[in-house]
Amino acid sequence: MKKSLTGIIVVGLIIFISGCGYNKIQGLDEEVKAAWSEIQNQYQRRFDLIPNLVKTVKAYAKHERDTLEAVVKARSQISQIKVGSDVVNNPEQFKKFQSAQGELSSALSRLMVVVERYPDLKANQNFRDLQVQLEGTENRIAVARGRYINVVKEYNKAVRFFPTNLTAKYLLRVDVKPNFELENESVKEVPKVDFN
Repeated sequence: MKKSLTGIIVVGLIIFISGCGYNKIQGLDEEVKAAWSEIQNQYQRRFDLIPNLVKTVKAYAKHERDTLEAVVKARSQISQIKVGSDVVNNPEQFKKFQSAQGELSSALSRLMVVVERYPDLKANQNFRDLQVQLEGTENRIAVARGRYINVVKEYNKAVRFFPTNLTAKYLLRVDVKPNFELENESVKEVPKVDFN
């Protein structure tokens, strides 16, 4: 009798655990970590391209010291932030990382505007190759961030929806993961078109 009761309890626990979303949440957590790793990979690629880009531009655009220094400073700030896969569990650190990447993106945008003033630089094969690589990296970052956003959405739904929210809260003690927010508020504004 005691053996059969123990067996029933074990079977009941197995059925409960399989239906409580434990494995689903664990799987989604791994997907979030993988998506975050891909974002870090693409940011690292961009980070590694910057010294070559700055060196090439510096040779042509000696008068644009402030813009080049802003890029170098933003890159330096990013190198000081230690980011691992655990950043997705720390909203404050996530926001700090996102802000630093936004500053670098802004500085790189200003650098590209500077480049427009130097036709010789735009014709330089080394610069063109770097620019193509940088543009490709920015596209990869956008794709990786989009994938991360979708994976975090699914994870957060599992953590918040019943009955898996009970598993998340009481068994795993996990909470929703942070997601990317719009850094540049001016992007929300509708552009004004005036042909006069």
